[in-house]
Amino acid sequence: MHLDDRLSIDTPEGVSIEVTLAGLGSRFGAALVDIVIQGVLLLVLLLALTMAGSTLSGDLSVFLMGVGALALAVIVLGYYIVFEALNGGRTPGKAVFGIRVASVDGAPVGLGAVSLRTLMRLVDFLPAAYAVGAFAIVTNSRNQRLGDMVANTVVIRDRMAAPPPAPLIEGKALGWDVSSLNDAELGLVRRFAARRHDLASDARRRLASDLAIRLRPRVAGGERLGDEEFLLQVLVEKEARR
Repeated sequence: MHLDDRLSIDTPEGVSIEVTLAGLGSRFGAALVDIVIQGVLLLVLLLALTMAGSTLSGDLSVFLMGVGALALAVIVLGYYIVFEALNGGRTPGKAVFGIRVASVDGAPVGLGAVSLRTLMRLVDFLPAAYAVGAFAIVTNSRNQRLGDMVANTVVIRDRMAAPPPAPLIEGKALGWDVSSLNDAELGLVRRFAARRHDLASDARRRLASDLAIRLRPRVAGGERLGDEEFLLQVLVEKEARR
């Protein structure tokens, strides 16, 4: 698939947005970075076990081998589980290439899904160098490897880091009459305001436009404001009437 393949997601607000799927190139690059990091960790582990083993014998040596096998599993599998579950779906390699794991509905990935896709790496890696996983990615409309299919996840391109979010609403009331807007509609606007900094720029503009088109005809004023500014001002007006 192409690097700019997209996935359409229906948000809780009832608006469809698109996210950009990560392609084979960026995923392979991220995997390579992660493998190098794991290799360094395994080398340190091997050196530590070798030094410790040289001073032990008998049962203690066997015990040390068992500890080493457990540490190996933690490095190989736990590496992905820890980073993807606790770092917003990003391993160090994924962070370098600006991609992350997410659920197919766009929500943050959970521990269960991360664990499933990590265990499936053992299959995706076959026969070598993620051959099975790479074949699945280029033949799947969502660019999913087998682990993604099982865990119901996708790998998407991350947006650029946003500046610290501004307060949810700020500004001075202009006297607009927003009484015709019901609680459900105002709730949509509040949810947009709360999550706008978490949306990709194109999705943010599209969602703001769809909401503004729906509400402008019933609010006098704001014709000269952009869509997002209009929606935030609606909230200012609502708060001023409380």
